This record gives sequence, C-alpha cells and structure tokens, in this order.
Amino acid sequence: MMPPRYKIIYAVETLTHLDFIQRKFYSLIRTSIAEQLSYTPDEPTRNRKFLRKPAPFGASWELRFGAGNRFRVFYDVTGDTVLVLAIGQKVGNRLFVGGEEYSR
Repeated sequence: MMPPRYKIIYAVETLTHLDFIQRKFYSLIRTSIAEQLSYTPDEPTRNRKFLRKPAPFGASWELRFGAGNRFRVFYDVTGDTVLVLAIGQKVGNRLFVGGEEYSR
C-alpha cells in the first residue's frame, strides 16, 4: 500500500461541527475523508466536485458520502495539504453544519 500523498488537516471549527452529528457516524466520516482525500482530493468524481460559485466556509471542493450522500465535507487543497473546513449533514434538501442551516 502506498503512503498518502496528501496531509489532511482539520480546521478547529470541525470539532464543533461534529458535536451536532451522531457519534455512531464518526468512524464513517473519518474513514471516508481518509480514503477520498489522501490520494486524489483535487480530481472530480461522482461524489467529489469543484465548487464554482462561492461556497460555505470559503471552500473550493465538496465531498459527499454516506447513505443517500447525507454527509458533506467542504475543503481546500493547497500543495500537498488538504484543509477540511467544514463537516455537515443533509436532511432532505437542507444542509446543517454545526447546528446551523446553510443555503447554497
């Protein structure tokens, strides 16, 4: 197995965002972020896309995962570093990050 190409750094605010997500999903979130963002975070896929218009938290990328793509991770890529800026959850057509609803 190859070592990760990208170092993943979490913004301090993401700890607060996780407080509003059920603890049973923490492993899924941690694993999905590591698998999806350690090697090719800046390559678009079906569930990873570049955000063209201004996005929440100033992120330039969005990762979707989980049952029904219910979780969202907003991040930036700089050199060999991925900065995770926000972790949220979709409920219906509404996005919640840190207990607050965000519209795009």
